Amino acid sequence: MTEISASGPERRDAAHGGTLYRMVWKWHFLASLYVLPFMAMLSLTGGIYLYKPQIEAWLYADRMTVTPQDDTLSLEEQAATLQVGRIRGITLTGADDTSTVIEYDTSDGVRSLAWVNPYDGNILGSVARDEMAMQVVRKIHGELLLGDFGTKFVELAAHWAVVMFVTGIILWWPRGSRRLSDAIRPPRGSPKTRNWWRETHLFTGMLATILIVPIIISGLPWTDIWGGSLDRVQQATGQSSKSLRFGSDTPKSLASQGDTIPWAQVIETARAQDLVYPLEMRPPRKADDAFWIRSASTNRTDQTELVIDRYSGAVLARVDFADNPPVARAVSWGISFHQGEAYGWLNLAQNTIAAILGVALSLSGFVAWWKRRPAGSLGVPAAPEASLGTGMIILAIALMILFPLMGASLIIVLILDWLIFQRVGWFRPKAL
Repeated sequence: MTEISASGPERRDAAHGGTLYRMVWKWHFLASLYVLPFMAMLSLTGGIYLYKPQIEAWLYADRMTVTPQDDTLSLEEQAATLQVGRIRGITLTGADDTSTVIEYDTSDGVRSLAWVNPYDGNILGSVARDEMAMQVVRKIHGELLLGDFGTKFVELAAHWAVVMFVTGIILWWPRGSRRLSDAIRPPRGSPKTRNWWRETHLFTGMLATILIVPIIISGLPWTDIWGGSLDRVQQATGQSSKSLRFGSDTPKSLASQGDTIPWAQVIETARAQDLVYPLEMRPPRKADDAFWIRSASTNRTDQTELVIDRYSGAVLARVDFADNPPVARAVSWGISFHQGEAYGWLNLAQNTIAAILGVALSLSGFVAWWKRRPAGSLGVPAAPEASLGTGMIILAIALMILFPLMGASLIIVLILDWLIFQRVGWFRPKAL
């Protein structure tokens, strides 16, 4: 919430408020300079990605739907129609009127998806995975289409967003003649006035803090620095996921040669083990590898995994969601919440509102700043040069430990401020 002041006495009161208030306002403003453009982008892309199933069902309707017939081809025959070297996996919805989704690598090594009619083997369509519309949206959301380099900027925005929201709530909190009833009241008056945009920003910021901060926190396990640190802590404390999809702990087939069981037998074994559709199966690559299959249900409690011997068909291992340690379950539920899947339509609606608020917060913050700033100035709020007390130093160190990327960026900014910004007058308020 980029706090601004209205004209007249209200402006003077805010500008000449208490030392703590003015320092908080300045930090809020500087954090918002970096965060709000990312907030708008993340809210737009995240809001779109919430509806990935619905959007893909519309985009690929002609590929996903088939006319049911009496007999289907075997899964091996369906995969063979692609004439590719490596089949990465298949996904089955369990419905008679849907195609089989096959993930594969092209001869050039491009990871791709194909939709195959299970009744006649016709390839209904194929596309490189990274060219799919929702995959592009996801990559913009998570890495700005810049790979690992871009993820650092997104993660940094998430860290500083916490600072922005904390300082914003301090600025929103009723003080002086402003009562709580005023603070929670929707804005009134004309959108042509500065005060309307100020109140709009404060109101949307209050609601956004409640809805967006949990989404930010639930997304941190995906990040490189913070998420990577959490992963190392989980491994050291035995709180990592028990998933069998990757890693050296995945059991191997008991024999190293023989006849591989039909893929349909793997599906039947999964059904006998009460796995819930849709089912995602990955065939073995090496002679001693095993089949891996899981329920791809959006309900986390249904996400059971099996490892099945490729020669005997025996179940070598089973992992249910409940088998995971508490921290791994919490992280998984956080991801489910982040994607709007944790508690059905209510979670989806909640995150949709959060996305709308994120855009509104960014827009109102920009307009509020634009109307407040003096001509020819950035409009940095005036704040006294104050020394940090022991409590503030401890808080700053704690935040730097909790959000290491933010801590590193803060150190860099302070160095640049000392070397350059102070000398050229950047990010300094004009004299009142």
